[in-house]
Amino acid sequence: MAEPAVIAEPDRVEGVPHPRETLHLFGQQAAEAAFLEAFTSGRMHHGWLLSGPRGVGKATLAWRIARFLLSRPPDEGGLLGTPPPTASLEVPPDHPVARRMLALSEPGLKLIRRSLNDQGRMRQVIAVEDIRSLRDFFGLSAAEGGRRVVIVDAADEMNSNAANALLKLLEEPPAGAVLLLIAHQPSRLLPTIRSRCRELRLGALAATDMAAALEQALGEAGADGAALAELSGGSVGEAIRILSDDGLALYAQLMAVMSGLPAMDRPRLRTLADSVAGRGNEARFDLLVRLVDMAMARVARVGASGRPLPEAAKGEAALIARLAPDAAAARGWAELAADLGARARQGRAVNLDPAALVLDMFLRMENAARTLAR
Repeated sequence: MAEPAVIAEPDRVEGVPHPRETLHLFGQQAAEAAFLEAFTSGRMHHGWLLSGPRGVGKATLAWRIARFLLSRPPDEGGLLGTPPPTASLEVPPDHPVARRMLALSEPGLKLIRRSLNDQGRMRQVIAVEDIRSLRDFFGLSAAEGGRRVVIVDAADEMNSNAANALLKLLEEPPAGAVLLLIAHQPSRLLPTIRSRCRELRLGALAATDMAAALEQALGEAGADGAALAELSGGSVGEAIRILSDDGLALYAQLMAVMSGLPAMDRPRLRTLADSVAGRGNEARFDLLVRLVDMAMARVARVGASGRPLPEAAKGEAALIARLAPDAAAARGWAELAADLGARARQGRAVNLDPAALVLDMFLRMENAARTLAR
């Protein structure tokens, strides 16, 4: 599988290893076990849909499956016989297949992802020519026999022509082909594509798995797995984005400002607003808006269910209990949450002052808190 020396990688989270470089997968034992059961029982499906929230390990699992399949004898897994039992997808990093996949030079593997257009710019979709390139891949590798594995990352980024081209391959798969489709939003795929794949659903990571995954990705221990699991929705990718902009401290600052509701500390609010304004702070502004969305959702959820959530910042549990003591208050916060972040994003899109947008968000919170308190 030839690749240029310098590769545009839309499937990589900036600052951390690519999924092909990530050897261990945390928190997704059920999905791995389901694949291994199909493999060892001789009932291997040719199409697999790896679904779940963004950043929970779908691509890492796809690369683990690809390494596993391409390192096994071709007569295993339902091709020519039932393989002996195996308990893990682990492949030693010094295995020839693992080394070739790391270098993107494994002839039995084809990676489909968004590519560059004729002007050298990254496409926003996977185009039909990306899928049509599989014809050459299967044609060139057919003479060698054995398995051929395709990873599509992400399948829900295909345009309609690409989706129809892929559907034809799923309807009439080449011998020995296994297609691994990664989908963050599987509902966006054609129903006929979904029906021709076996689904492996990956879930959000718990605190211990989050801490272990972050240690592997960042090369250092000590991340607050519990808080990050809460704020990221169990997504390692989102947790890394939160860490990159000191998001835990930003969320603590957000909680400190909200702690005064229904009457907030104006100097503290101004400091928060100023911290996300100005050139170079665009990502921090976006993160604060996402964290406000998360905070509002957490307030509404606790009020509706009556069950407290693990704290993502000191004092959060007491604050939420005070703001949403019952279902009626929860509905009020949920209605506000539906509008608050969207209003800020729309304002930013037309270049309104970020500090003013932050002040507007919090003043609307203040008004809501006063109304609900009455």
